[in-house]
Amino acid sequence: MTDLPAPASTDLDAELPAQRGFSRRSFLGRGAALAAGGAAASVVGGVAVAPAAHAAAPYPITKDLPKRQHIPTRARIVDYEIVEMIVLLRSRELTAVQITQAYLDRIDTFNGPFEVYGDNGGYNAFARIDREEALAQAAAADAWLKRENYSLNVPPLCGIPFGIKDSVAIKGRESKNGTHAYDGNVASQDATIVARLRAQGAVLIGHTVASAFSGSISGTFSGNAWNKKYIPGGSSQGSGVAPIARLAAATIGEETGGSIMMPAAINGASGIKPSLGLNPVSGVMPLSPGYDVVGPIARSVRDAALIQSVIQGPDQVNDPISLSAPIPAPQMPIEARNGKKPLTGVRIGVPQTDWMSGSAIGTPPANSYDADYLAAFNRFKAELVKLGAEVIDFPGLDVTKIENDPYFSAGASTVLFRTSDGAAISPASAVLSPNRFEIGYWEAVKQFAATVPTPQANTLRSNFGDYDVATRRAGEVPESVRMEGERRRKQLQANFQKALDDYGVDFMLVLPLGAKAGPRTGGTQLRNYRRYYQLPNALTWPMVSFPIGMDSTSEPLPINAAFWGPRFTEAQIVQAAIDYQANYPEWNHMAPPDPAPVVSTMSLRRLSVQASGETGADVPPELSADPLIAEEAFK
Repeated sequence: MTDLPAPASTDLDAELPAQRGFSRRSFLGRGAALAAGGAAASVVGGVAVAPAAHAAAPYPITKDLPKRQHIPTRARIVDYEIVEMIVLLRSRELTAVQITQAYLDRIDTFNGPFEVYGDNGGYNAFARIDREEALAQAAAADAWLKRENYSLNVPPLCGIPFGIKDSVAIKGRESKNGTHAYDGNVASQDATIVARLRAQGAVLIGHTVASAFSGSISGTFSGNAWNKKYIPGGSSQGSGVAPIARLAAATIGEETGGSIMMPAAINGASGIKPSLGLNPVSGVMPLSPGYDVVGPIARSVRDAALIQSVIQGPDQVNDPISLSAPIPAPQMPIEARNGKKPLTGVRIGVPQTDWMSGSAIGTPPANSYDADYLAAFNRFKAELVKLGAEVIDFPGLDVTKIENDPYFSAGASTVLFRTSDGAAISPASAVLSPNRFEIGYWEAVKQFAATVPTPQANTLRSNFGDYDVATRRAGEVPESVRMEGERRRKQLQANFQKALDDYGVDFMLVLPLGAKAGPRTGGTQLRNYRRYYQLPNALTWPMVSFPIGMDSTSEPLPINAAFWGPRFTEAQIVQAAIDYQANYPEWNHMAPPDPAPVVSTMSLRRLSVQASGETGADVPPELSADPLIAEEAFK
């Protein structure tokens, strides 16, 4: 696989001092981070960068860890939160080997066969693991703790077991992005965020299952953590399932449009979709550079925030987009604020134009929620008010109107340019297609396809189309058209910010779903969801999702809420979510009942084709994680 330049900048920010003196295109050619097009996490040597400056010992964030006397005794090792495990490792009540073995035992019992992109009879959260390396890493973590006399001078994530999405590079291991079309795609280096976890002494259990080509937000390969017959959400399917099913302490997901938030919401996990640029994406198989982000999924927001504090910060060599992040990066909170009203002074807005798929445009979102979701929503709002917040309905921004949104939804039908063969270039395509061109998105897949057996090559071709035509079209987009696309994106951002400012809203509250998720087969997978789940990615804004209840059906699934707001406001929305979970901990401490152990009757051989039901080509536009496919639903 050919190593390629780092993902392109989107010119969303004012010029940074570090960029002066470089032309935009020549600067982008200096870094090397990822092979593109979902085509590889095969990365060059520069990716394994030194840990970010905030990783210097002693670690300031550890001052906010819970006191030992405040940690309850939990039924199983795997039920402890990460922040609790950190304390128990240092009090010598747990070892990293014990923790890792506990998760491996559950993977053996409940995951089912590996390397199956389809129903494997189990949770199918992990596509593959490296048991020996995981246990060796755990033993090394225990030795590190012992050398430092179990002090807080050891990095906080030392000895904590992780799952990593199948599109993120782990050195020496295959990354397949949810399809056997990428069999043999072995990473030469860690992705930057994986390198940062490794530097902490974290245990890398293995890769979690992704939707095929990271293309679907519903997902059918993994089973829901609460009931395997239901969808897990995608495209970070296994990353949403594993923490809740107690197959890993936490995971790393990747999102282009909904791919962290959907699996977090559908499984009742706590996940953070960061602002564009806050976490480097070097070493991640890209879908849409300029939208792609990576973030943590865990059982509590404070666990996710701790992980976020470790992986954030610029990668100056490999990811120019990460240079837009604040320096220093915002300090993530991991502790709730004191007092009965920690949200005093916070105004949370419920956007009335956040249209849902289950009702017509023009219907306020809550009017479309089913009875269980509406009850949970109203109770949650009352709980926020009890904690001191002011919760108001406000218009938000109706992105079906061209004057509000010249870029994303209403702007999707605008043709800014036609290529030499007549292909229409929308505002979003004017931004994303040149970004893909600059990182060699289609060329990388083409070169990889030339090295693999014909069935793999055919699957790649069916997903990406004619590599040469796509490359030519993207390369024909003039710089002036690209700048117009980016100008429209900035205008959408400014319009949305004004919508918040006009009502004094600090951040927004939405429900990702308005009804229970559906079955993996034989029914509607997403019955009612946010129509514009891609909007936070178009805006570059962060979201945090966390559980607030359960539905009342005979086969109950969790109900999640989400906070989201302006770019780089992670600390504010995360703090509010931590405050909520500290006062209403029952939802994030819920554990699903264990299913029956998996009795494997299928071969563990590698399958040369998709096992069942989900390919990159069969995802309807309205459920696609790819913004340029999803915008077809807006036209």
